[in-house]
Amino acid sequence: MSRGGRRWLVLLAIATFFLYVTYKLQFCSSSNSTFMVPRKNYVVGKDNKVYQYDRMMPLIFIGGVPRSGTTLMRAMLDAHPKVRCGQETRVIPRILQMRQHWIKSKKESMRLEEAGINNDVLDAAVAAFCLEIIARHGDPAERLCNKDPLTLKTADYLSTLYPNSKFIFMVRDGRATVHSIISRKVTITGFDLTNYRQCLTKWNDAIKIMYENCLSVGRSRCMIVYYEQLVLHPESWLHRILDFLDIPWNEAVLHHEDHINEPGGVVLSKVERSSDQVIKPINVEALTKWVGNIPLDVVRDMASIAPMLAKLGYDPEANPPNYGLPDTMVVDNTRNVAKNSQLWEEKASELLLKPRAQQSSTPA
Repeated sequence: MSRGGRRWLVLLAIATFFLYVTYKLQFCSSSNSTFMVPRKNYVVGKDNKVYQYDRMMPLIFIGGVPRSGTTLMRAMLDAHPKVRCGQETRVIPRILQMRQHWIKSKKESMRLEEAGINNDVLDAAVAAFCLEIIARHGDPAERLCNKDPLTLKTADYLSTLYPNSKFIFMVRDGRATVHSIISRKVTITGFDLTNYRQCLTKWNDAIKIMYENCLSVGRSRCMIVYYEQLVLHPESWLHRILDFLDIPWNEAVLHHEDHINEPGGVVLSKVERSSDQVIKPINVEALTKWVGNIPLDVVRDMASIAPMLAKLGYDPEANPPNYGLPDTMVVDNTRNVAKNSQLWEEKASELLLKPRAQQSSTPA
């Protein structure tokens, strides 16, 4: 089948699911208007405990420009016994992007209105779709979390769909992010992996949108977490993050590597580029790998190419930068990773080739 044919099949499948979700929504009347809300849903865990989920639950969204530490952040939270994030869904940012396209296009908006699909109906369908994906793509847990990095571009919209949700916005030095994207060949729409200048410009555009969205959502619901500081001082930052999310402290979050592919632990994806890195304990080996690898003309123009660096507190002239000194635990971990690099590579291969444990959740 041609690429075009496959694309239409995917769009047809998405449209069919939307119709199915809309069909399952029920009408409820209020004193002022009629609106659509989903029926209550639940899943049953392996312990036969019932976990209900709905749009009012305190969902967690982790996002940022890819290669900014979003996988590490979700792995840390996944190690907590009360939280489940899981792998990237990939479909949620696509659905949100489609919705943006429909709303921005006057022609599409008019067609939808003529079909009786106003913003309330569309938002109810989008919310129900995303919630089903988040709730059912992994084991049930008391707190559900989604890590699709680019969803932070629509944090303001998501905050209205899920009124009690909170957002973790991962920020990393754009020079390190772009070097990682290019060196690890991470394909992102619009990024030219042969051009540092163009990629840094794209990083600047993306991080600006996310930053503005985070400010719009407000500090009480969107927390900026600097990757470098999380890595250098994990315990103090994880205390702050869990307090922000109203989740009780648990030492497991400091040792996510001990819970990789364990029942109720950190399930890794074989296709996500960060999986081979998060199997290691928290260490500083990735902080300054970008130094000396960016073309000199780009280094010279850094302040004008990526003004968001300075806005976020990074010094565009510092090569190498001074992010601070690591905690003792991190120093020990880094020494361990360097000393036993071959063993860690073997462990990565073993874990990523190991079949996933069967997920057991019974739909409503």
